Amino acid sequence: MKTLTFFSNYFNHHQEALCNAFYSLLGDGFTFVETEPMEEFRSEMGWGREAPSYVLKSYASDENYDKALDLGLNSDVVIMGTAPELFIEERLERNRLTFRYSERPLKEGRIKVLIPRLAKKFYHNHYRNRNKELYILAAGAYCASDYRFLRSYLGKCYKFGYFPEGEKLSYEKLRRLKDRNRIPRILWAGRFIKLKRPDLFLKAAKKCRDEGFDFQIIFVGDGKEEKKIKRLVKSFHLCDRTLFKGFLSPEETREEMERADIFVMTSNHLEGWGSVIYEALSAGCAVIATHVAGATPFLIQSGHNGFIFQSGSLDSLTGRLRTLLQDRNLMKQMGRRAYFNMKERWNPRVAAVRFIELSEALLKGEKKNFASGPLSRAPYILQKNYQDRP
Repeated sequence: MKTLTFFSNYFNHHQEALCNAFYSLLGDGFTFVETEPMEEFRSEMGWGREAPSYVLKSYASDENYDKALDLGLNSDVVIMGTAPELFIEERLERNRLTFRYSERPLKEGRIKVLIPRLAKKFYHNHYRNRNKELYILAAGAYCASDYRFLRSYLGKCYKFGYFPEGEKLSYEKLRRLKDRNRIPRILWAGRFIKLKRPDLFLKAAKKCRDEGFDFQIIFVGDGKEEKKIKRLVKSFHLCDRTLFKGFLSPEETREEMERADIFVMTSNHLEGWGSVIYEALSAGCAVIATHVAGATPFLIQSGHNGFIFQSGSLDSLTGRLRTLLQDRNLMKQMGRRAYFNMKERWNPRVAAVRFIELSEALLKGEKKNFASGPLSRAPYILQKNYQDRP
């Protein structure tokens, strides 16, 4: 494979490390096509990145647009993210190797297939192309089962995700930052909105405090629910151990993760992937994550390199948090296992190398199987079948 083109709406920090890995392997054979300018509010959140030489902004000129169309048709392999279908329509007609980079399509529920506009889209983009050289890079553990329900891409979904930059510090440096002899630091990071469920974390923290555990809470983020959460902190009498850092850049948030001992991710089923899970594991945190986030079943083996709790269950979350607070050795071991799993397996370089190996095999009409990790076959996992156990 000499040429790979990745289409998406805009170039951002979620894709930068993976794209850099592709470029290091393919050189000028790799192109990222940005199909629209980034919204101002996302730029203000720190998503924006200075475009490297491999980024082609298709909207910037007619010449760029025509070049993007040509790449969509003639590249050896194309990855299709959130971008207009017109860039790959002719490519699919010619049955050329293409991957869709996709979160689960039915996270709002399977009732979506009854909405005429969406049913038409599902048919046009997925069902009618199900037998072509079109595969899924599944950014989430429930993606394959959603597509199975749509009768598409059977046996053609591969584990993937978003790959922000992996480990930045050695594990020894992280250990010194975390300083295991101090009071445990529990970090929550995200937007203060209902789907993120920061209130659930606070309720679990209150129960653990009432049981006599000592810890510090760090909140990173802002949003329309922030005042409500601050009132909850006050009513729970947690003010003496809670610190609100406000909005921080991705780099600053990462630094908070490197200093934290435990990271809690509480989003509901509307969370497609959950990049903070990836980042916290890479930073050596003992992560407690909701089972419905797409990243959770791919990245966490509950009881080994983190804990999974049943989404929305206060008892499940409290139990996981209690276990870590009463066993600091386990907290340390989980953080270490999390760090090395991400360093050795779930990182941008491994994902890029495996993607190229898989693509080259498919171009030759051959099979390529990875036992686990990125680009291994995505199993059919149903959200409703979750069992609350390590």
